[in-house]
Amino acid sequence: MKLFIDSANIEEIKKANSLGVLDGVTTNPTLLAKEKQKPVEQLKKICREVNGPVSAEVIALNASDIVKEALQLSKLSENIGIKVPSTVEGLKATKELTSLGIKTNLTLCFSASQALLVAKAGASYVSPFVGRLDDISFEGMDLIKDIRLIYTQYDIKTQIIVASIRHPLHFVDAAKLGADVATVPYAVIEKLMQHPLTDIGIKRFLEDWRTLDTKQK
Repeated sequence: MKLFIDSANIEEIKKANSLGVLDGVTTNPTLLAKEKQKPVEQLKKICREVNGPVSAEVIALNASDIVKEALQLSKLSENIGIKVPSTVEGLKATKELTSLGIKTNLTLCFSASQALLVAKAGASYVSPFVGRLDDISFEGMDLIKDIRLIYTQYDIKTQIIVASIRHPLHFVDAAKLGADVATVPYAVIEKLMQHPLTDIGIKRFLEDWRTLDTKQK
Protein backbone atom coordinates (compact mmCIF):
# COMPACT_ATOMS: atom_id res chain seq x y z
CA MET A 1 0.00 0.00 0.00
CA LYS A 2 1.28 3.44 -0.91
CA LEU A 3 1.58 6.17 1.70
CA PHE A 4 0.65 9.75 0.85
CA ILE A 5 0.82 12.65 3.27
CA ASP A 6 -2.32 14.75 3.59
CA SER A 7 -0.74 18.15 4.02
CA ALA A 8 0.21 21.39 2.29
CA ASN A 9 2.89 22.25 4.84
CA ILE A 10 6.37 22.11 3.30
CA GLU A 11 8.13 21.29 6.57
CA GLU A 12 5.78 18.38 7.29
CA ILE A 13 6.21 17.10 3.75
CA LYS A 14 10.01 17.35 4.01
CA LYS A 15 10.00 15.44 7.31
CA ALA A 16 7.78 12.70 5.90
CA ASN A 17 9.88 12.50 2.73
CA SER A 18 13.07 12.12 4.78
CA LEU A 19 11.70 8.88 6.26
CA GLY A 20 11.99 7.16 2.90
CA VAL A 21 8.39 5.93 2.89
CA LEU A 22 6.50 8.75 1.17
CA ASP A 23 4.86 8.04 -2.20
CA GLY A 24 2.83 11.21 -2.77
CA VAL A 25 0.86 14.15 -1.38
CA THR A 26 -2.79 15.14 -1.17
CA THR A 27 -3.86 18.71 -0.57
CA ASN A 28 -7.18 20.53 -0.39
CA PRO A 29 -8.31 24.18 -0.19
CA THR A 30 -8.46 24.08 3.62
CA LEU A 31 -4.88 22.78 3.95
CA LEU A 32 -3.56 25.30 1.43
CA ALA A 33 -5.38 28.18 3.13
CA LYS A 34 -3.60 27.36 6.41
CA GLU A 35 -0.23 28.04 4.81
CA LYS A 36 -0.91 31.76 4.16
CA GLN A 37 0.76 31.48 0.76
CA LYS A 38 -0.60 31.76 -2.75
CA PRO A 39 -1.97 28.27 -3.45
CA VAL A 40 -0.29 28.04 -6.85
CA GLU A 41 3.12 28.88 -5.42
CA GLN A 42 2.65 26.45 -2.54
CA LEU A 43 1.74 23.66 -4.94
CA LYS A 44 4.86 24.37 -7.00
CA LYS A 45 6.99 24.08 -3.85
CA ILE A 46 5.35 20.78 -2.94
CA CYS A 47 5.94 19.38 -6.42
CA ARG A 48 9.63 20.30 -6.18
CA GLU A 49 9.89 18.43 -2.89
CA VAL A 50 8.38 15.08 -3.89
CA ASN A 51 8.66 12.82 -6.92
CA GLY A 52 5.23 11.21 -6.61
CA PRO A 53 1.68 12.35 -7.35
CA VAL A 54 0.43 15.60 -5.84
CA SER A 55 -3.34 16.08 -5.70
CA ALA A 56 -4.58 19.65 -6.17
CA GLU A 57 -8.28 20.31 -5.67
CA VAL A 58 -10.52 22.47 -7.82
CA ILE A 59 -13.02 24.83 -6.21
CA ALA A 60 -15.30 25.05 -9.26
CA LEU A 61 -18.60 23.17 -9.07
CA ASN A 62 -19.85 22.88 -12.65
CA ALA A 63 -18.18 20.65 -15.21
CA SER A 64 -16.94 23.28 -17.65
CA ASP A 65 -15.37 25.38 -14.89
CA ILE A 66 -13.85 22.29 -13.25
CA VAL A 67 -12.16 21.43 -16.56
CA LYS A 68 -10.86 24.99 -17.03
CA GLU A 69 -9.44 25.11 -13.51
CA ALA A 70 -7.97 21.62 -13.88
CA LEU A 71 -6.18 22.56 -17.09
CA GLN A 72 -4.52 25.48 -15.31
CA LEU A 73 -3.49 23.40 -12.29
CA SER A 74 -2.12 20.60 -14.46
CA LYS A 75 0.32 23.06 -16.03
CA LEU A 76 2.09 23.58 -12.69
CA SER A 77 3.87 20.21 -12.78
CA GLU A 78 3.64 16.77 -14.34
CA ASN A 79 3.17 15.50 -10.75
CA ILE A 80 -0.19 17.23 -10.43
CA GLY A 81 -3.41 15.22 -10.35
CA ILE A 82 -6.74 16.98 -10.05
CA LYS A 83 -9.09 16.45 -7.11
CA VAL A 84 -12.66 16.65 -8.35
CA PRO A 85 -15.80 16.42 -6.19
CA SER A 86 -17.80 13.18 -6.37
CA THR A 87 -20.86 14.82 -7.93
CA VAL A 88 -22.75 14.62 -11.23
CA GLU A 89 -20.81 17.63 -12.52
CA GLY A 90 -17.64 15.99 -11.27
CA LEU A 91 -18.43 12.92 -13.36
CA LYS A 92 -18.84 15.02 -16.49
CA ALA A 93 -15.56 16.81 -15.85
CA THR A 94 -13.75 13.55 -15.08
CA LYS A 95 -14.80 12.03 -18.39
CA GLU A 96 -13.40 15.04 -20.27
CA LEU A 97 -10.20 15.31 -18.22
CA THR A 98 -9.54 11.59 -18.68
CA SER A 99 -9.88 11.99 -22.45
CA LEU A 100 -7.25 14.75 -22.21
CA GLY A 101 -4.84 12.49 -20.31
CA ILE A 102 -5.17 14.36 -17.02
CA LYS A 103 -5.21 12.22 -13.87
CA THR A 104 -8.10 12.75 -11.49
CA ASN A 105 -8.76 12.02 -7.83
CA LEU A 106 -12.49 11.94 -7.09
CA THR A 107 -12.76 13.26 -3.56
CA LEU A 108 -15.42 13.39 -0.84
CA CYS A 109 -16.66 9.91 -1.67
CA PHE A 110 -19.06 8.49 0.90
CA SER A 111 -20.81 5.62 -0.88
CA ALA A 112 -20.02 2.58 -2.99
CA SER A 113 -22.35 3.84 -5.73
CA GLN A 114 -20.30 7.04 -6.01
CA ALA A 115 -17.10 4.98 -6.15
CA LEU A 116 -18.43 2.78 -8.95
CA LEU A 117 -19.65 5.68 -11.09
CA VAL A 118 -16.46 7.75 -10.75
CA ALA A 119 -14.48 4.69 -11.81
CA LYS A 120 -16.70 4.24 -14.87
CA ALA A 121 -16.10 7.91 -15.73
CA GLY A 122 -12.35 7.22 -15.78
CA ALA A 123 -11.12 8.45 -12.40
CA SER A 124 -7.49 7.63 -11.65
CA TYR A 125 -8.19 7.60 -7.91
CA VAL A 126 -11.20 7.68 -5.60
CA SER A 127 -10.93 9.09 -2.07
CA PRO A 128 -13.44 7.67 0.43
CA PHE A 129 -13.41 9.66 3.70
CA VAL A 130 -13.48 7.06 6.49
CA GLY A 131 -13.01 9.40 9.46
CA ARG A 132 -15.95 11.59 8.52
CA LEU A 133 -18.18 8.52 8.26
CA ASP A 134 -17.01 7.38 11.68
CA ASP A 135 -17.93 10.84 13.00
CA ILE A 136 -21.58 10.28 12.12
CA SER A 137 -21.68 6.73 13.53
CA PHE A 138 -21.13 4.85 10.28
CA GLU A 139 -18.26 2.36 9.99
CA GLY A 140 -15.95 4.06 7.51
CA MET A 141 -13.92 0.94 6.82
CA ASP A 142 -17.05 -0.92 5.69
CA LEU A 143 -17.09 1.46 2.72
CA ILE A 144 -13.50 0.56 1.85
CA LYS A 145 -14.41 -3.12 2.04
CA ASP A 146 -17.37 -2.60 -0.33
CA ILE A 147 -15.37 -0.56 -2.84
CA ARG A 148 -12.51 -3.07 -2.85
CA LEU A 149 -14.99 -5.91 -3.45
CA ILE A 150 -16.66 -4.11 -6.36
CA TYR A 151 -13.40 -2.99 -7.98
CA THR A 152 -11.89 -6.46 -7.70
CA GLN A 153 -15.02 -8.15 -9.04
CA TYR A 154 -15.01 -6.01 -12.18
CA ASP A 155 -11.24 -5.59 -12.51
CA ILE A 156 -11.53 -1.81 -12.12
CA LYS A 157 -8.20 -0.01 -12.27
CA THR A 158 -9.18 3.13 -10.31
CA GLN A 159 -7.00 3.25 -7.19
CA ILE A 160 -8.57 3.56 -3.75
CA ILE A 161 -7.08 6.31 -1.57
CA VAL A 162 -8.30 5.94 2.01
CA ALA A 163 -8.70 9.52 3.24
CA SER A 164 -9.74 11.27 6.45
CA ILE A 165 -7.48 8.94 8.43
CA ARG A 166 -7.56 9.83 12.11
CA HIS A 167 -5.32 7.25 13.81
CA PRO A 168 -2.95 4.32 13.14
CA LEU A 169 -5.75 1.73 13.22
CA HIS A 170 -7.32 3.38 10.17
CA PHE A 171 -3.99 2.99 8.38
CA VAL A 172 -3.62 -0.69 9.28
CA ASP A 173 -7.24 -1.49 8.42
CA ALA A 174 -6.79 0.21 5.03
CA ALA A 175 -3.82 -2.05 4.32
CA LYS A 176 -5.67 -5.18 5.48
CA LEU A 177 -8.60 -4.40 3.20
CA GLY A 178 -6.38 -3.98 0.15
CA ALA A 179 -6.52 -0.21 -0.35
CA ASP A 180 -4.04 1.09 -2.91
CA VAL A 181 -3.13 4.23 -0.94
CA ALA A 182 -3.62 5.73 2.51
CA THR A 183 -3.28 9.49 2.76
CA VAL A 184 -2.27 10.36 6.30
CA PRO A 185 -1.71 13.58 8.29
CA TYR A 186 1.86 14.01 9.53
CA ALA A 187 0.80 13.68 13.18
CA VAL A 188 -0.52 10.19 12.42
CA ILE A 189 2.53 9.25 10.33
CA GLU A 190 4.67 9.92 13.42
CA LYS A 191 2.49 7.57 15.49
CA LEU A 192 2.80 4.68 13.03
CA MET A 193 6.27 3.76 14.32
CA GLN A 194 5.51 4.33 18.00
CA HIS A 195 4.99 1.41 20.38
CA PRO A 196 5.45 1.37 24.17
CA LEU A 197 7.15 -2.04 24.10
CA THR A 198 9.74 -0.71 21.62
CA ASP A 199 10.50 2.18 24.00
CA ILE A 200 10.68 -0.16 27.00
CA GLY A 201 12.97 -2.55 25.13
CA ILE A 202 15.37 0.23 24.08
CA LYS A 203 15.45 1.60 27.63
CA ARG A 204 16.20 -1.86 29.07
CA PHE A 205 18.97 -2.60 26.55
CA LEU A 206 20.65 0.73 27.30
CA GLU A 207 20.39 0.20 31.06
CA ASP A 208 21.93 -3.29 30.73
CA TRP A 209 24.73 -1.92 28.56
CA ARG A 210 25.51 0.80 31.07
CA THR A 211 25.67 -1.83 33.81
CA LEU A 212 28.13 -3.88 31.75
CA ASP A 213 30.22 -0.80 31.01
CA THR A 214 30.37 0.07 34.73
CA LYS A 215 31.55 -3.44 35.65
CA GLN A 216 34.34 -3.32 33.06
CA LYS A 217 35.67 -0.11 34.58
